[in-house]
This record gives sequence, structure tokens and C-alpha cells, in this order.
Amino acid sequence: MDVSTPNTARIYDYMLGGKDNFAADREAAEQILKAFPESREGVRHNRQFLGAAVRYMAEEAGIRQFVDIGAGLPTQNNVHEVAHSVTPKARIVYVDNDPVVCVHGRAILASSPGVAMMEGDLRKPQDIVSNAEATGLIDWSEPVGVLMVAILHFLADPYEEVARLREAMAPGSHLVVTHMTMTQERATDAEHVRKVYARASSPLFPRPVEGIMGFFGDFEQVDDHRFIDAGLRRRFAPLGWAGIARKNQRG
Repeated sequence: MDVSTPNTARIYDYMLGGKDNFAADREAAEQILKAFPESREGVRHNRQFLGAAVRYMAEEAGIRQFVDIGAGLPTQNNVHEVAHSVTPKARIVYVDNDPVVCVHGRAILASSPGVAMMEGDLRKPQDIVSNAEATGLIDWSEPVGVLMVAILHFLADPYEEVARLREAMAPGSHLVVTHMTMTQERATDAEHVRKVYARASSPLFPRPVEGIMGFFGDFEQVDDHRFIDAGLRRRFAPLGWAGIARKNQRG
């Protein structure tokens, strides 16, 4: 474990008030907070959106299996906790490309039934599909909730990889994305944050909302005003964007 280099999962953990972080992570987080003082509140709202989206998928869309890609360290309001509060039979696979995060996550989740944590890289989508299925918890022929929460902005050009995952998802599946935005009015601040992450475990690629929407392809957007208050969305628009979309039946 390299504790001298800021780690994106541990920075996020610190922002959420967690304890699985080190001095380098805390220093990087404080530099981010100087540019975006609302970041700490933003990551908490991001976590709340994750929980609301999972609850919607489990309660209203009838989703019973979830794949959380770029899951990071288990914290509060985890996908399995929210899903199991709706239906104890929900099955969840967490995916992260950091082997240390995976080892730590497996230890924390060892006593959770219907839950697995596996190592996987979004840049290898077919491996995620096959290995998630190999856990025995995910059946891609049935509707699945795929979550990419605060992960795509750490990849330079992941559109093709996300498209392959969309193709693997059965009709009725849902895709959830949250992403750091790039807006003209906060471009200088975003550049400062980008430089902080350039020294961390992953570089940062904030995008305009139009670029973020491209990750959904032809999926149908779900009205998420029940999840995000309109005023809250406007307030945090310079920092991040969140959405959920459904794969409709073919022909």
C-alpha cells in the first residue's frame, strides 16, 4: 500500500468523514476543498443520490441484482444495505480496480449474504461481465442495475467501454451515472482540482453535461426530480451531474 500518494477512494472516504485514509489523502482533499468548498457537501449528496437511485430501482423498477463499478471502500449507505432494506434477496457485486480496496472490501463484506467484491477494470468491460456472472450473483439475461458513481471522470475516453456494458444489459436494466462537470464559470477551479488528482492514483477528466449524457446512449432518461431537488441540482451544477436511465425493450 502506497500511503504517500493520494488515492481517489481514500480521498472520497475522507470527504465522507470516514477513517480509511492517510495524511496524503487528507492533504489532497483539503486542496480540493479550497477550490470547491462545496465538495464535501457534494460528495454526501452524491452518496444520497446513489441510495435514492438504488431504492428506486429495487422498489419501483423491480431490479434484484446490482453491479457497482468503481465502488471504492465500503462506507455508509452502501448499495447492498439500501437494496436489502427493500428486498433481502437482492444480489450485489462490487467492482474496483484497486487490489487493496478489494481486499479491504472483502473483509468488511464477508458476513453480508448475496454480496461479492471483485477486482475489475472498466477499461476491460467484458471481464467485468464474465467475472460478475462467475460469482453466481449476476444473470445478465435479467434486468440489472449498473452503477458508475463518481468513476467515469477518472477515465480519459471510456465511451466505447460503457457502450459494451450497455450492450450486455438486458432490457429493463438501469444505468446510474454521477460525474464531475466542466463549466465555464468554474473552469479555473476545475483545473486546480484536476492538478490535484494528477498527483493522485488517477487523473481527472471533468466533462460538460452533454459529454456526460453520451454515456447513456439510447437509454431512456428516468425523471429523477424525486431524487434531486431542482434547487440542489442548480446549486451543484458547476461541481457535478447525476442521472439514471432505462434500457427499453427491443423492437
